[in-house]
Amino acid sequence: MKGQDWYQADEVAEEYEDVRFSGGGELIDQREKEAVLSALGPIEEGHRVLEVACGTGRFTTMLADQGAHIVGIDISREMLEQGRQKAAEAGLSDTVEFVRGDASRLPFPDDHFDTVVAMRFFHLMDDPAPFLAELCRVSADQVFFDTFNSRSLRTLYTWLLPMGSRLYSERQVAAMLSEADLTLSGEEHDFVLPYGFYRELPGPVAKPFRALDELVGNTIPGDYVASVSYWNARVPAGKNGSGGSVDSENNAGAE
Repeated sequence: MKGQDWYQADEVAEEYEDVRFSGGGELIDQREKEAVLSALGPIEEGHRVLEVACGTGRFTTMLADQGAHIVGIDISREMLEQGRQKAAEAGLSDTVEFVRGDASRLPFPDDHFDTVVAMRFFHLMDDPAPFLAELCRVSADQVFFDTFNSRSLRTLYTWLLPMGSRLYSERQVAAMLSEADLTLSGEEHDFVLPYGFYRELPGPVAKPFRALDELVGNTIPGDYVASVSYWNARVPAGKNGSGGSVDSENNAGAE
């Protein structure tokens, strides 16, 4: 998918947060962080988290600040550098590890993490099922991710986006979860108005639209046409038996 090449461009990393999470985009950032924190709940000391496609470290740094032992992995060197800078500015460099690697072959043993988080990831995948299975493999308990929805207003413009965007139905997500042997424990649906709408507005102008969006979204029809869904899944106990490691030399892109 064209999005993977677009995502790794140096200029995209440099402008990523300014373009997507300033102005009205701050409302998107706030909601996504709320979704992640809600899914993980209170983070106990020693809780091990892997963030796949960590990008500039928005969630990586946030979870480290909450007390998680966290590794962020991404394929983009420039994105990772932005993440390292963010962690250093927050005084968290000693508690966050950033790794360059391929999400299809994660360089970690089975059941190595308590939680695996993958935000803004599955919309870039041509064939997402193997990636979800790999996230499940390295998680001992929880996999949390989001998708963009095929029944939403996002269908009107997604083909124009420079990164492309795969859209999902609930049936497709359910099939992915079943194939990965994951059990859905919670889901949330949000943003009747798509992200692109909010990014075009200054923050003060976007807030009334967001209030209306939330009002509509709390209805059954609004929930049905939401642009984005957050999926909280659990892995079966003892799924990997005694566990095992993955030879990092066989992981494409890892370093």
